[in-house]
Amino acid sequence: MGILERGKDGKHSKVRTTVVPNRRKSALQAEVRKHVEADSALYTDALQSYIGLDEFQHQVVDHAVAYVDGKVHTNGLENFWSLLKRGISGTYVSVAVSGIVGKRLTFDQLTGKAEADRLLQSRPL
Repeated sequence: MGILERGKDGKHSKVRTTVVPNRRKSALQAEVRKHVEADSALYTDALQSYIGLDEFQHQVVDHAVAYVDGKVHTNGLENFWSLLKRGISGTYVSVAVSGIVGKRLTFDQLTGKAEADRLLQSRPL
């Protein structure tokens, strides 16, 4: 999950990320309440789990209808995730690769296929 605090007065935006156990209301709203001050402007997508954040100035953009409605959008955070994913799978892949020199990791091991095959073979029919 990511929360972006938009920069203002020439300051940079800030992103906070965390791993949440699921996308249920209790998990997501707990994180929002932990990191966002009450009465702040809060812009989310139309995920049902965000319904009930009444202590915020909560506005929703439904991506089935539009991606931007004036100031109401999630584009900054969407861009953050896009850059992170691109960096991990592209730019920074060499960082990961340099750490495995001299070690053997097959594609089947990496994707879990070897383990899945082993489990299937160990089950009686």
